[in-house]
Parts: sequence; C-alpha cells; structure tokens
Amino acid sequence: MTDSNPRTRLAGVLLLSSLVAMIAGAAIVVPSGLTLNPSDPDAALAAVGEHVGLHLAELALDVLGWLALTAAGLLVAGGSAEAPKPYLVVLAGGLLAAAGLAGMLHDAGNLALTQLTAVPAAATVAGAVLLTAKWMVNLAGLLWVAATAAAAAGVPMPAGLRRTGAIVALLGLVAVALPWTTGVKGPSAVMEQLGYALHLPIILWYGVLGWRYLRGR
Repeated sequence: MTDSNPRTRLAGVLLLSSLVAMIAGAAIVVPSGLTLNPSDPDAALAAVGEHVGLHLAELALDVLGWLALTAAGLLVAGGSAEAPKPYLVVLAGGLLAAAGLAGMLHDAGNLALTQLTAVPAAATVAGAVLLTAKWMVNLAGLLWVAATAAAAAGVPMPAGLRRTGAIVALLGLVAVALPWTTGVKGPSAVMEQLGYALHLPIILWYGVLGWRYLRGR
C-alpha cells in the first residue's frame, strides 16, 4: 500500500480511532464496576442505576469503537487488489467488519438494560438481555480473532508484525474460549476482566497496523 492511497490512510485513522475509543471505554467500565455480569442481574441493574451517566458514556465510546472497526474492515477489504494474497485481505476485512457489527449489537443489549433499571422486578428480563449481550460480544471477539489471523497471513506487513499478529490471535482465542469453560455458571467478574486483558494485545496490534496505514506504509 502506497503513501498516495487515501483509502489506506483513512483505514489507519479508523483503526487508531477504534483503539482510543475502546481503551477509553474500558477505562470507564472496569474501575466503576460496570462489567455487568449476567450471573447477577440484580447487581448489574443496581450498578447501571447508580452510574447511568458513566454507563451511557462508555456505551457511546464503545459504539464509536465498533463502528470505526467496521468501517476500517470494509476499507481493508476494498484495498485487496494491491496485496499478494488479495483473498486473505478481503477475508480479514470482511471478518473485521462483521466483528464491529456484532460489537454494536452487544452495545444495543447493554443500552436496553439502561431502560430496564426503571422497570420493577426486571431482574429476569435483565438476565436474559445481559446473557445475549455477553455472547454477542463473545461472537465479536471470535470474528476479531479470525480477522487477525487472516490479516497476519495476507495483509502486507513486516515479518515481526506478522508473527506478533499470530501470537495475539492466539491470546484472543484463549479469551474467546474462557466463557465456554464455565458451563452453566457463566464467567465470573475476574474471568471477564482476564478476557479484557487478553483482548488488549489485539487492540494494540491493530493500533500499530493503523499507524503504519496512516503513514502510508
């Protein structure tokens, strides 16, 4: 990809914007106790009711992050003609866009939870909404991991960044697999935070890739 390609530069801006928005959202969620575990819907409703402003601010940042990721994926897929393996670039971009869409559906579920805080005895419904939202973000993570693996295999980049991409994809796969190890109990709050930590290297890797795109490299 060349320095004169505006599509590449825009993809870089979007990837970096997604990184900033998602990290800012996580910086709100984790310390304020808004990870919203479906195993305790009463506590989740209480947390949202107590911190409605923070919850909505985090959702806005998260939506912006997933939306930027979706747009970046579409741009990456559209720039495949210049790559040695264009089919892998199309796959990576398509999977990245799909991950962004799944992430926005996750946020839609969490937004619905905000309205449920005003409904008496809403814990049962809230539990179902939270469970759906959590599995939607798990789907987003799985698509993101697959996109990372395809990008590391097909998008033009230095060998070191390619190897790092393969490593962070494995870490992301572990994060996606964690909820499956808990059976019907679902992941604990600690396990959820571990999942966030394992996804962080993927976010940073796309930040590096976005920086290279922005510089036209």
